[in-house]
Amino acid sequence: MNFDYIVVGTGPAGAVLAKTLSDNRKNSVLLLEAGENNDRDIPIRDSTTDLGNFFPQYFWQGVGVPQKCVNGKSFDWTTGRIAGGGSSINGMQYVRPTPHVLRHWEGLLGPLWSPVKATRSFMELENYNGKTNNPNIHGYNGRIDIRQAPEVAPAMSKKLVSAIEQATGFKTILDYNDPQTPLGPFNQWQLFQKPDGQRESASTAFLSPDIITPEGLGVGGRLLRVLFESTALRIIFNANRDAAGIEFLKEGKFVSAYARKKVIISAGINSAHLLMLSGIGPSGDLRQAGIPVVFDNPNVGKCLTNHPLNNATFTVKERDIPELFRDPCALYIGGAFLPNPLPNTSKEYRSVQLIGFLEDGLLSILIIYLHPESRGSVKIQNDDPLKIVLADEGFLVNPSDLEVIKGIYRNYIKNIAIRLSSIDQAYQLTSPTMDIIDDNAKLEDFRAYLSPPKRQSAPNSIICPRHPLWPRKHLSRSTHRIFAARLPAISCYIPICAGFL
Repeated sequence: MNFDYIVVGTGPAGAVLAKTLSDNRKNSVLLLEAGENNDRDIPIRDSTTDLGNFFPQYFWQGVGVPQKCVNGKSFDWTTGRIAGGGSSINGMQYVRPTPHVLRHWEGLLGPLWSPVKATRSFMELENYNGKTNNPNIHGYNGRIDIRQAPEVAPAMSKKLVSAIEQATGFKTILDYNDPQTPLGPFNQWQLFQKPDGQRESASTAFLSPDIITPEGLGVGGRLLRVLFESTALRIIFNANRDAAGIEFLKEGKFVSAYARKKVIISAGINSAHLLMLSGIGPSGDLRQAGIPVVFDNPNVGKCLTNHPLNNATFTVKERDIPELFRDPCALYIGGAFLPNPLPNTSKEYRSVQLIGFLEDGLLSILIIYLHPESRGSVKIQNDDPLKIVLADEGFLVNPSDLEVIKGIYRNYIKNIAIRLSSIDQAYQLTSPTMDIIDDNAKLEDFRAYLSPPKRQSAPNSIICPRHPLWPRKHLSRSTHRIFAARLPAISCYIPICAGFL
């Protein structure tokens, strides 16, 4: 089995690469996906489905190590095992990097990541269905449907957004992806959704029926072969340590495929796992796992970064609830991007994301600190390629993260609660209570309620963001790795979005 290119993973990077490479009808491309092609499944298409709790077949299943700074709690470690990768099972928020973030990336990665060029790329990708004060920064003919929702803000959202505006001093914005309005509260989220509210993913956008048949064969002369339920086991190297192909598991059989030009690893968080299975990683860990060392790189699997989630919960006016179901696919009830609340920090850049949603008849605000300093790691357990990695997310190991989170409660949540109850007395903060927010010890203990982003957001986890997985002087000319580790820092809730670039 020989191809010009072999691509591992059908997430935002892999699907785009396979489609783009095969646009040249002279290129033969093999695309491997461990999961099934479930694009037509109702739970996947229906944006309101709770995939994480009721459809485990779409995920790699595992549990992370106990988190020493979160009272020893362990969290699920589950990633997308499905066509489209994380984009098929995530929360669908479409959030671009801000110009500040892109300038930082440009300095580290080069001019292709400049704000101007990145914006142009997003415009080429988008088919935007929504409102904006700056139509020149959106695209309207791209392959990815983006829906701004809901079309009309419900009363609950208006009350929350008004409270955030009053509490923080930031005016309500219409389009948070407009480079001119990166900060402030808003009523409408931009979502990876088709105009009717169905999920849009890397698979539906770039592996659609005009690209491949349901069986994974390229159409229109496209030399593309997509093999589903095919788990990559290791990279095959030749005598010169150049990547020659991929060994994978298909229907219980070991199969080898070879690439004449490139092997491209775009398996998201599992890219580090595949590299280690192939003998690239910390030599001590590899030997302990019984894997021959091809190249000793202690950086592989390090600098794992993920956003911890916190929340605040409010009672609501019951008659505000039915209005939310006019557009159930809108999913969220307003939100905001805000700066770091601590003194002596910049007030011009995003550091905090607030997400409103209804849960069990209560209004919850998810709180995400976008610049955590804490770092974790993933480590291979043995040479079994189907054995999930030992994942340590390292939540709050850097004390500065906890200080910022406490500042968010004291400076933002407390004042939002005061303003919201003054707008409508039915809206009262129930968790954490004001006495917890005002007591430092109690607020620190509230960390026990921290949780990671549901693994729908797994691609937000970045392996080794500041170090190459293989130093350039040793990088095989035949191997590329394309995944979230390319991003030099985790700066906002966007790696799924940036992955399409």
